[in-house]
Amino acid sequence: MTATDAPAPGGSALRSRRRRRFSARGGLAGYFFVTPSLLFLAVFVILPILASIYYSFAFYDLMKAPRFIGLDNYLKLLDDERYSRSITNTLLFAFGTVPSGVITSLALAVLINRSIRGIYTFRAMFYMPVVSSFVSVSLIWLWMYEPNFGLFNDIFEWAGLPRLKWLRSANTAMMSLIIVSVWKNMGLNMVIYLAGLQGIPPHLYEAAEIDGAGGWKKFMKVTAPLLAPTTFFVVIVYFIGALQMFVQVWIMTTQVGNNVLTGGPLDSTVTVVVLIYSNAFEYLKMGYAAAMSFVLFVIIALVTLINVKLLSYESFS
Repeated sequence: MTATDAPAPGGSALRSRRRRRFSARGGLAGYFFVTPSLLFLAVFVILPILASIYYSFAFYDLMKAPRFIGLDNYLKLLDDERYSRSITNTLLFAFGTVPSGVITSLALAVLINRSIRGIYTFRAMFYMPVVSSFVSVSLIWLWMYEPNFGLFNDIFEWAGLPRLKWLRSANTAMMSLIIVSVWKNMGLNMVIYLAGLQGIPPHLYEAAEIDGAGGWKKFMKVTAPLLAPTTFFVVIVYFIGALQMFVQVWIMTTQVGNNVLTGGPLDSTVTVVVLIYSNAFEYLKMGYAAAMSFVLFVIIALVTLINVKLLSYESFS
C-alpha cells in the first residue's frame, strides 16, 4: 500500500464519533416522530394545493374527469362583474376592519393594563367573544340589527335618531359586518397587545415622567415604538384573516334571488370566499372556483408584502 492509498489517520474514529453524535441527538428517531405530521401536511395541504392548481386550468364539475382548458377560467374572471365586485367588497371590508380593530384593541389593552381589583374579570369578559362561535355571534347580532324590533334601532329611537335598515340596505350592510368583526376579534388582539405592554420596562416610563412627559407623550415616545413588533404581527395576521372573511356574510346577509346566491342587498357584501364557495359547492364549477382562489391568494400575498414594506419598525419611532 502506498502512502497515498493509506487511510487518513483517525478517519474511522471520526466517522464513529459522527455516528454517535447523530444517535445522541435523536437520529432516525427524530424523523420517525415527525413522519405523521409530514404525512398529514403532504396529504391534506400540499397535494390539495397542487390539485387546485391543476383544476384552475381545467373544467371540472365533480361528475366527469377534469378536462384541461388552459387559461379559460382566468380569462372568464376578467369579464365576471360579480367577481370584480367581490374583490372590491373584500378589500373594503379588510381596510375598514383592520385599522379600526387595531386602534380599538390597542386602546382597550392600554386601559386594562392596570393593577386594580377585578381586572382579571374584565380581561376575561373582553376575551369571551373570541372563544364564542362566529355562527352564534352572527345570529345574536342578526337579531340586534333587526330593523323592526332590534336592540340598536330601539336605542336609536330612544335617542331620537332614525331607525336604520342595517343589513337590509346596501348603504349600511358592509358597515354592519365591519362592526361585528371588530367586536368579535377585539379580545384576541387586546391580549396580544397586553402581552406587549407588560414587556415594556417600567423604568422607561419613569424616565419619561422625570423629563416632564405627559400621558400622550409617553404613549407616542415609549409605548408605540416599543409595540412596533406587536403591531406588525397584529396587522399582518388581521389582514390575512379579513381578506378571507366568509361566515359573517354567509349567515347574516346571504340571500337567494332568481336562483342566484347574493351577498346582501345588490351584492353589497359579497366577498371572494363567498363566490368561491358558491361556485364550487352550489354550481359545481370546481375549476372556476379554483381559479378564483388563486387570484385571492395573489391578492393576499400582495397586501401582505405591502404591509411588510410599510410597517417597518422604524416607521413607529
